[in-house]
Amino acid sequence: MNFASVCRQLCQRSSIAANRAQISALFYDHSAASRNDKGGTIYLNRRSSNSYSASKQRDGLSIGETYRRNMRPPNAIAASSSLSASPTSSLDSDLIETSSSIVKNDDRLDAINVSLVDRLPDALQPYMRLMRVEKPIGTWLLFFPCAWSIGLAASPGCFPDPYMLAIFGTGSFLLRGAGCIVNDMWDRDFDAKVERTRNRPIASGQITRLDAFVLLGGVLAFGDFLLMQLNTYCVLAGVGSLSLIATYPLMKRITNWPQLYLGLTFNLGALMGWAAIKGSCDFATCLPLFAACISWTLIYDTIYAHQDKKYDAAVGVKSTALHMGVNTKSYLTCFTATMVSGLIATGVMNDQTVPYYLAVGLATSHIIHQIVTVDFENAEDCGKKFRSNYVVGLIIMAGIMAGSLLKSEKDSSKKNISEIGRASCRERV
Repeated sequence: MNFASVCRQLCQRSSIAANRAQISALFYDHSAASRNDKGGTIYLNRRSSNSYSASKQRDGLSIGETYRRNMRPPNAIAASSSLSASPTSSLDSDLIETSSSIVKNDDRLDAINVSLVDRLPDALQPYMRLMRVEKPIGTWLLFFPCAWSIGLAASPGCFPDPYMLAIFGTGSFLLRGAGCIVNDMWDRDFDAKVERTRNRPIASGQITRLDAFVLLGGVLAFGDFLLMQLNTYCVLAGVGSLSLIATYPLMKRITNWPQLYLGLTFNLGALMGWAAIKGSCDFATCLPLFAACISWTLIYDTIYAHQDKKYDAAVGVKSTALHMGVNTKSYLTCFTATMVSGLIATGVMNDQTVPYYLAVGLATSHIIHQIVTVDFENAEDCGKKFRSNYVVGLIIMAGIMAGSLLKSEKDSSKKNISEIGRASCRERV
């Protein structure tokens, strides 16, 4: 190697170092500006970053170097791409391609990024979000009263009917989805003014009311098909519930107790589940259960309503959260007492055993913990406490199943004999 070639290599290396210094300066200038302007911050798509990092590790770059290169702002990328004469141009072209994976919206939650809805085609996603498919807690809360009733109707020593659980589980998913569609169609203008709901598909303009109406028709058609698999008593009760679902959003405009109306709507399964197994409703068992479920709905949905109370007050929407105000915890304590009383009365009328009452006690302690620890001024905490109510449903369901398994056929026979005896006495009189 002669002296001239050595000089050319030294010049080339110094040019590369100068270019890199220029790019680095642009990057750090942008970082300083980003700290002053939060809106200018660029965020990286994790999956794209991970795959890109892996590819650059294969090319001999460290993860840290890859991350720094990925995070370079557009002006730095433009500056580096203009240095086409330098050996770094191939790397810069890769970085230009990678810049398309940068996510500019930092409001999307990680949980939603990995959800099933986000893996669906883009055209379907607004419809699934309209039905709240990515938020299954509503389906669970609608299903549990049905499941409890089915479990209570099971024969002594037997598990609940799995076929009926499947029918009511699917129906709960569809009915909850239909309720969300109706609610969003009613509340389009209100939702657009509330921070938590402004991105809902109808409020944000992703789909029209006509689109939502067509989806509602399809959901109700499938729901009707499932309803026809049940007996006449359940069919009549299910058809009657549709009017409650359609008018619930209206209650938020005319009464301070829309959560009570929601309780009536949401918990008809406490009556239908028993009737689906037995052919008719035993009101001595099911009415206390129905009252307990309504009280439970008042508890969790009042906590839920505290998330949006300042927006509701501004737009004129009414709720128990606004009505109860600083006395909310006192009200919720009373509802808890009503719920527990209803569950105990249900257990007595159903000849439940020790596991059932232990489950009621455990569920009560969970609800009391919610009431004591919830921060009504913290929307995130209210949402967390609301979602935790699926634990209450699972505890009660486990107690019903365990209690029914411990029932003996002998106890059931004694009850039947006593009922026959009372009937014969009435006939003699």
